[in-house]
Amino acid sequence: MKTLSYTLYIFVLLLLNACASHTSEIKRLDNSGTDAAALTKRVQRLVEQAQVHGLALAVFNNNRLVYQNTFGYGRFDTKTPLTDSTNLYGASLSKAVFGVLVMQLVEEGVIDLDTPLQSYLPKKIWEYEPRTRWHDNFADLASDSLYHKITARMCLSHTSGFPNWRWFEPDQKLKVLDTPGTRYRYSGEGMTYLQVVLERMLGKGLEALAQEKIFQPLGMHNTSYTWQPHFEDDFAYGHAATGAIFGKDKDNEARGASTLETTLEDYSKFMEAVLQQKLLSPASYRELFATHIRIHSLRQFGPLSLKDSTLNDAIALGYGLGWGVLQSPYGVGAFKEGGGSGFHHYSILYPDAGIGVLIMTNSDNGTGIFKELLALTIADTYTPTEWNNYVPYQEKAPIADSLYGYQCSPCNQACDSLTFTAPGKCPHCQMKLEPKISLMLGIN
Repeated sequence: MKTLSYTLYIFVLLLLNACASHTSEIKRLDNSGTDAAALTKRVQRLVEQAQVHGLALAVFNNNRLVYQNTFGYGRFDTKTPLTDSTNLYGASLSKAVFGVLVMQLVEEGVIDLDTPLQSYLPKKIWEYEPRTRWHDNFADLASDSLYHKITARMCLSHTSGFPNWRWFEPDQKLKVLDTPGTRYRYSGEGMTYLQVVLERMLGKGLEALAQEKIFQPLGMHNTSYTWQPHFEDDFAYGHAATGAIFGKDKDNEARGASTLETTLEDYSKFMEAVLQQKLLSPASYRELFATHIRIHSLRQFGPLSLKDSTLNDAIALGYGLGWGVLQSPYGVGAFKEGGGSGFHHYSILYPDAGIGVLIMTNSDNGTGIFKELLALTIADTYTPTEWNNYVPYQEKAPIADSLYGYQCSPCNQACDSLTFTAPGKCPHCQMKLEPKISLMLGIN
């Protein structure tokens, strides 16, 4: 009888704990509230109205996860459900993790934020023989007179002066475009330069470092900077606005700026750890979320990124170390977005309030509901949605019927079916198909 009573007691405790982890009451920044059922219903309606093919959503209160749900599909044409354990391409959410990893190395005395990175190496960075297909090839810098000034702080705050990626340059060569430390210019190349210097110093790759210091300690067993065989069991495809499927990259070499593969469940663990100030000291988190550069540009990307305005002065928009930062009545907001190949994500934490939200989508229609989702989940009206070009779905032009389906560039054959004998391959020449709308917009 005692054994039965004890077993029942343990069961009740576990049940209460589960309820506490996913409470029905959700508190917003403005002290208003909603319940899980009502939130789910409204989000489902949004997903349907905006034709978002798949959405994964997590909300945090009191520094812990209180709501987690998925909507739609991992693959729309086969109606394969999206779940909290479905692998999603994390894109630039990679950078937030990388920022924490670098700060761990700063705490260990491995690197200093303000020491020029070149000084850590026994020879010039461009003298090293590349080990990867392209990202550690710095031969272009042999004639550059500015790169030697770049520090870890500059790389993490996007003030290295490097372009986002070298292939965006007219000559596709890597070069420093601004005097390091003087202007915000979003740069995956900057973070990759920092990564490569660390790998050369430590004799250990990014993936091994991240697994050792972040993923394994937090139980993020379905997260990696490289594709893993067990991801094959359940992964999501990115979708163009029309529903056409992007090919899935599975051969990426580990880059702290861009190649994260993760799940809603795993990345929620990372955000919860940051809110609870695990992994780093309080002082390091203050450094992570401090404003290291103010941002005055009209947009984050494109031609308007070079035009200054007062658009976001009210929130003192800036950049920390791997995270964007803004100021609000509820304290600092630390955010990170990500996008590519039909995936679009946004996350923001308000550490002083213990509140945050994680939005992950595998649809080019996803950003059309970001503004409404932020207000609905945590009453966040401070995120710079215009700067991020998150145009509400109601304001987007309809898609022409002629842009639905796929186009094969090599043989110029169109195929409007979403299912093939070999998924993603042209039935005529077996080359990779691209969604017609992405070819029209010049996305790939």
